[in-house]
This record gives sequence, structure tokens and C-alpha cells, in this order.
Amino acid sequence: MDTTTKVLVLAAVLAAVVLVFAVVVLVRLVRTRRELRRAGLPTGPRWVFWGAVLYLVLPTDLVPDPVYLDDIGVLLLALRSVRGSLGERERKSAPRPDRQPANNYGK
Repeated sequence: MDTTTKVLVLAAVLAAVVLVFAVVVLVRLVRTRRELRRAGLPTGPRWVFWGAVLYLVLPTDLVPDPVYLDDIGVLLLALRSVRGSLGERERKSAPRPDRQPANNYGK
């Protein structure tokens, strides 16, 4: 094999690995959103989820499609946003020590 063939094969294998990673992140995003909806918890803005899915599927990207790094970044941001909405609910429902009444009535 000459050098050009080796480079093309390496680029194709690397592109396939990055694509598999993008699909894995997409599956995690879909599963996380589905689990949150099943539990009755907020899933964040709907446009973030669908925007990330469309960005992965549509051919117009910031970086050409054989390089899925920008797609992975968008999916990870959407996953963070969906999980962040869960954290917001936990923060709102958690008791805050500065807002609890004092229990020192007998002293």
C-alpha cells in the first residue's frame, strides 16, 4: 500500500469511530430525555433537543460532515441542558438552611 491509500484508510476509520461516538451520544440524549419524561420531570426546552438532533442529521454544518466533532459538541451541550433541567428541579425542591425556621424554642 502506498502512503495515500494508508492515509485514506486511516481517515475513513477515524471518521467511522467519530460517527459511532456521535451516535452513542445521541442515544444517551434520547434515553435521558425519555427517562425524565417517564418520571414526570422537566426535560428542558424542547427546541434544544430537536435542534441537536437536526444538527446531527442535516448536511449543513460548521465543519464538513466526515468530521463529526461539531455534531458531538452540539449533542453534548443538549445532553447537559437536559440533565441541567433535572438539576434545577432538585435545587428548587432541596431545603435551604438559611430559609428553615429555627427549632430552638425551648432554650
